Amino acid sequence: MTASKGIDGHAPLRVVINGTHAKSGGGVTYLRNVLPKMAAMPDLELHLFLHKDQLELFYPVDENVNVTLSNLKSGFFRTLIWEQLAIPLYAWAMGADVVFSPANYGPIFARNHVILLRNALSVIQLTRRLGSVIYWLALTGATFISLLSAKKAIAVSQYAKNLMTFGFSRKLGKKIAVVHHGTHRIDPERMYSTTPGTYILAVSDIYIQKNYHALLHALAILIKRSPGLRLIIAGREIDHGYAQKLRSLSQELGIEENVIFAGHVETEELSELYRNCRVFVFPSQVETFGNPLLEAMAVGAPIACSNAAAMPEVLGDTGVYFDPQDENDMAEKIEKLLADNKLRADCGARASDRARGFLWRDTAVKTCAVLCEAAEPRSQVPRPPR
Repeated sequence: MTASKGIDGHAPLRVVINGTHAKSGGGVTYLRNVLPKMAAMPDLELHLFLHKDQLELFYPVDENVNVTLSNLKSGFFRTLIWEQLAIPLYAWAMGADVVFSPANYGPIFARNHVILLRNALSVIQLTRRLGSVIYWLALTGATFISLLSAKKAIAVSQYAKNLMTFGFSRKLGKKIAVVHHGTHRIDPERMYSTTPGTYILAVSDIYIQKNYHALLHALAILIKRSPGLRLIIAGREIDHGYAQKLRSLSQELGIEENVIFAGHVETEELSELYRNCRVFVFPSQVETFGNPLLEAMAVGAPIACSNAAAMPEVLGDTGVYFDPQDENDMAEKIEKLLADNKLRADCGARASDRARGFLWRDTAVKTCAVLCEAAEPRSQVPRPPR
């Protein structure tokens, strides 16, 4: 990309994006949707840093985005060296104005560093496996250090901001801006079906915090009254141990024939699942935002949702809430929607209307504003053209 002028007549803001941590779930969803919107802004010049194994997740990359790939073998320490040393050096050499890491942590020595607070650290309260506990303790420490060293931070919800100020809300809160994730405008023909199927739907990669075990218990209660009801869980089995426990639990409860573990589902097929589900269920106990929740809202699906974490901030008053730790309450609220056609239609219509207030274009614009603020005062030293 050659040097050009931004919309204010000044050189575009040169942004290094540290995409090292975008490997699955919300991190990939965020970059896939925000990058094209930011690339279209004439006042930004984007340089995306990825590992070579990540490229297929974002292919094709917008032609206005410069991509640099790491050829190092995958591994924690190699990635750490790449992120903490190589990326800051690259950014310094190219005269970058700001370094943006869309993750809880990033290169702490980078000039004008901005992080994205999106991983809920309270997951540590739900896990008992030593390896998982160590991981979440390390992530908590890395988040705190990165937040201290960052010029600015973006939280994906007010809940995430409150959660990750570590008791220093007056000091750390000043550098955190809340910028919600977004969704796309839905073609009217792709909206919720007037003749939905006989299944309830849950969407998310499989981790313990997604609370699918409680959903299986709730399903067992529902099936006593509606034997033909099915549950489709769409999401990759990231936590294989937990996924196996879910399969074993479905057998113990005698509902294995009613549960479909669909794995990863491509966008078009997932859209059809949202469109034709009888009820969308979001049982998560810990969530800083919840992209699948917003996707279901955008389509106009009727939603039964956990009342925990950031979910009420996203769903508002457009769904039916339950206590995620009470499978009887969960079953009762799902059945309430299943049994009431008028309530389902009303909740779906209001959810769709609310989703229009969450657009990826707005996410990109607000993110750009935070990056510009972090870059001030702009360096007057001439920088090499790219």
